[in-house]
Amino acid sequence: MYGYGLGYGYGFGYGIDPMYLMLVVASLALGLVTQSYINSTYRKWSKVRSDGDTGAAVARRMLDALGCSQVGIKSVAGTLTDHYDPRDNNLYLSEANRSGGSVASVAVACHEAGHAAQRAQGYAMMRVRSALVPVVNFTQQAWMLVFLAGVFLNVSGLTTLAIALFAFSVVFQLVTLPVEFDASRRAVAYIEQSGMSDTQVRGARQVLTAAALTYVAAALTSILQLLYLLFQTRGRDRD
Repeated sequence: MYGYGLGYGYGFGYGIDPMYLMLVVASLALGLVTQSYINSTYRKWSKVRSDGDTGAAVARRMLDALGCSQVGIKSVAGTLTDHYDPRDNNLYLSEANRSGGSVASVAVACHEAGHAAQRAQGYAMMRVRSALVPVVNFTQQAWMLVFLAGVFLNVSGLTTLAIALFAFSVVFQLVTLPVEFDASRRAVAYIEQSGMSDTQVRGARQVLTAAALTYVAAALTSILQLLYLLFQTRGRDRD
């Protein structure tokens, strides 16, 4: 969450606005529930051995099958820090998923391979998300400064601009959803075609569905915050 809520001169009253407090609590609860779910699902299926070798090996076969043989696979520190970096065209897999041979390892590794396939095949929503990255990097840093300037200087135009800047983050979160869903769809499709058992396919689907919920939660939190900002701005304008 972005940390504002002391609305001096902005119609929030002195202290913490109850509506904002409700937003913070709801967002934290949503984040904790989704994170707990993905952790428990990942742990469950990390104990089930895959028929398809290690995560890195299956991802390598998936990449080659999809015409992405130029994509590299490298290690990254941490747990569930796996990602695909289009800048150097490499998959970065945490050690547990790179060398691990569980259903969860394979699911995560193939999901990241799905992102590489999206880039290679020119998947439209991934292109949109990539184009938004530099814009969002700027707006995420700028919107709060502009917002606070609008509050303390009592300039409604600045607060409106701040909300517009924040809206780019919401758009980015929404664009991210189809990108993540599609990468998971590609991963499950490959795992299924590779001849793994129905149980392992189901496990991979559960792991990736749990991971997708974290993106849904992030998008929902951003939308709620945007609505809150719009509501407060409209209330101030009426005053």
